[in-house]
Amino acid sequence: MTDLPLPRPAATAGFATEVGTRRFRDRSVDAAHAVPRHFRPAPGGVTLSSLGLGTYIGRPDAATDLAVEEAVRISVGSGRINVVDTAINYRYQRAERSVGRALHRLFEARALQRDEVFVATKVGYFAPDGESPIPTDEWIERELVRPGILDPVDIVAESHAMSPSYLRDQAERSRTNLGLECVDLLYLHNAPDAQLPVIGRTQFRERLLAAFRVFEELRSDGKLRSYGLATWDCLRADPGSRSYLSLADAVELAVEAGGRDHGLRFVQFPFNLAMTEAAVVRNQIVAGVEMTLFESAERLGLGCFTSVPLVQGQLARRGPALDGLTSAQTALQLARSPPHGLAALVGQKTPEHLAENLKLSEVPPLDPSRFQEWLG
Repeated sequence: MTDLPLPRPAATAGFATEVGTRRFRDRSVDAAHAVPRHFRPAPGGVTLSSLGLGTYIGRPDAATDLAVEEAVRISVGSGRINVVDTAINYRYQRAERSVGRALHRLFEARALQRDEVFVATKVGYFAPDGESPIPTDEWIERELVRPGILDPVDIVAESHAMSPSYLRDQAERSRTNLGLECVDLLYLHNAPDAQLPVIGRTQFRERLLAAFRVFEELRSDGKLRSYGLATWDCLRADPGSRSYLSLADAVELAVEAGGRDHGLRFVQFPFNLAMTEAAVVRNQIVAGVEMTLFESAERLGLGCFTSVPLVQGQLARRGPALDGLTSAQTALQLARSPPHGLAALVGQKTPEHLAENLKLSEVPPLDPSRFQEWLG
């Protein structure tokens, strides 16, 4: 992590809009880059591709910076993907910066307008600056604790925090890294998974409400359009487990923080051929009715993004190949096809993987009956 920092773009104004994302869809369909069903309506009126670009995996070095930047440029510039997902802790802030540079190149070349692309990032986990001369094991202390941004009592498992001052700081760093005046979606990153087993439900509820209030402030300031919960196990877990989160309870807190027009609009969780709980396990209760995670999100008005569709490449290498698709395309086809889902987020950097995965935009997602057959 000793590479010289790459230049950062100036902040671009605007955000994803109903008109802009429909323009992206229409241009893609008219050019035969995608079938109409590849795009879906989402909360807030935007139209989003059923595949999104993830930016998690990779070394914190200049070569990976450029690979991620190029993957964003190709994926979004192809007209097939208008959802980009990242996080401040991915590759020590370098993933956000790669996304920002790629988008700026597309904006500058007039290949894309800001209102056509939906950009999501996440805060919560510690994210030392991979381009800073300060060693990573000292960065949190020197940059956050000593200035009073982060109180050590708010740290959980030596890696996670969600105090208001910390979240404000991280959100500002993310906007700077991305070169965007306004972020379309800011997730609280794995907060129930990390914090609930350690601090218990009462204190977690207080912290979650305080976090939502911060996000509502950011919305009022025009720095954020919506917020969400990026999760791992908590929304798919058994209701009796220590890390379980009721989605209906989370929405109640959002209403308390922001009223009926609150900004909690999205959730993210794993869904793939090996992790199907969100579509088959009725572990969520809404208005007294047991339902699956997908069903509960739809009932509560939340959009669902799904993660790890390839289980970090395992399904691409050893998964089934169905309906004339490759193994990777088969895994992505299932992940993008839940009736109440929006987009499956896939990390892709090599040219051959990009070409293979992007080709799926020309194929309609599975219809509900075929989706159920694939689930088994």
